Amino acid sequence: MTIENPWHNKPARAVRHGHFWVPGERVERDGETYQRGPMFVEWEAPERVNKPFPVILVHGGGFQGSEWFDTPDGRPGWAQRLVEAGYAVLVVDRPGHGRSPFHTDTIGPMGPPFSYENGRRIYFPTEALPTHTQWPFAADDDAAMDAFIAGYGPLPADLEASQDMDADRLARLLDRIGPSILLTHSASGPSGWLAADRRPGQVIAIVAVEPMGPPFADIPNIGPLNWGLAAAPLTFDPPRTCYEEVRNAPLEALRVPALVDLPILVLTAEASNFAAASVPIVDHLIAAGAAAKLLHLPDHGIYGNGHGVIYELNSDDVLHAVTNWLDATVLSGGT
Repeated sequence: MTIENPWHNKPARAVRHGHFWVPGERVERDGETYQRGPMFVEWEAPERVNKPFPVILVHGGGFQGSEWFDTPDGRPGWAQRLVEAGYAVLVVDRPGHGRSPFHTDTIGPMGPPFSYENGRRIYFPTEALPTHTQWPFAADDDAAMDAFIAGYGPLPADLEASQDMDADRLARLLDRIGPSILLTHSASGPSGWLAADRRPGQVIAIVAVEPMGPPFADIPNIGPLNWGLAAAPLTFDPPRTCYEEVRNAPLEALRVPALVDLPILVLTAEASNFAAASVPIVDHLIAAGAAAKLLHLPDHGIYGNGHGVIYELNSDDVLHAVTNWLDATVLSGGT
């Protein structure tokens, strides 16, 4: 048996670090009081924060905030890299995920478990293998796949309720820490739009990496995006009282006042089945009034990535594309 100490070759770091909770609602059940869907927040900051806005990292799917830390092959993830770049960084476990407890009596039924086969379909689909060169371990490496799948749990079965909880907790996190940048991945993409809708002016920018979509899609094993960009309601002008009105409205009539002029970067990868969904997402964001832009990595000389782009072999290169956009679009005028 080989002894492996993961800290052996890691350099020492001088950072500030902590955690706190965004509490959930109190609910009554059989004469007892419980808490529904709290959100765990882990934060890290350099000794000197030299960027004007914190970054909130919001994980995707049935995963948890750990996807922003070390990569599957042990390199520093985006959370550490952003701290090194001078940001204060907050990593959340969305309600019912990771360290944020899930109980069906308070949150509701669970969705299906996350299978190995589903992981392979999402992260290295067979049809993309010729161009997918950046995945951090071999597709037949069973031990590495075991470790990767270990972080996955079920989503709440009610996607609208789940996104509503996400948006509420993120909004109250913004109330606590002030104006911030949201950086989402995959299934948390809609929660980013919803949080910005609920706290106009508190979200300085959104970077959505391979967001869930397209608008109005019914996502297998997850649920429908009935309100177009999200499963939960957005605030439209003119108002829309039900999702059927949103579905039947022309695109140019789906303005969302809180998103007007909000800088949004939607990032897509070369070898991902999610990339095609982002084109209509950007169209809907622009119609809503956002200053939305699509960044398709091959158009910027970054090749070989799939849906797990945030922890693939060239993840630092991808993050540089993101921070360059933040520098040019957001931080140049930040105070």
